[in-house]
Amino acid sequence: MKKMKKYSILVSVTALLSGCYYDNAQDLYPAPAACDPGTVTYTGKVFSIIQSNCYSCHGGGSVLGNVNLDGYANLKTYADNGILVGTIEHQTGFSPMPQGGKLSDCDISVIKKWISDGTPNN
Repeated sequence: MKKMKKYSILVSVTALLSGCYYDNAQDLYPAPAACDPGTVTYTGKVFSIIQSNCYSCHGGGSVLGNVNLDGYANLKTYADNGILVGTIEHQTGFSPMPQGGKLSDCDISVIKKWISDGTPNN
């Protein structure tokens, strides 16, 4: 009985100590990478965002909802008239895109910077 009690205590102490560690919150839960759009051009950053998130419905020959984002000129039209930002930010009065999800805050920032910089192509 005495041996069993010592064994129980040993197991309990071992279990308690094995659960302790000295990691800090920054290591366990790193902050997401900062979004720094930097220089934004259509060919440099915007095209890849649009291609990854929009082309399945609005590019490459597919123009659902009569929205064609294929190529710089088409996308620039939607950027210039405010529809692009309204839809990707899910603003009231716009069809939220992409359907069933939302672009990351960083991708939205990149597109907005591209527009505020005058929609540069290269």
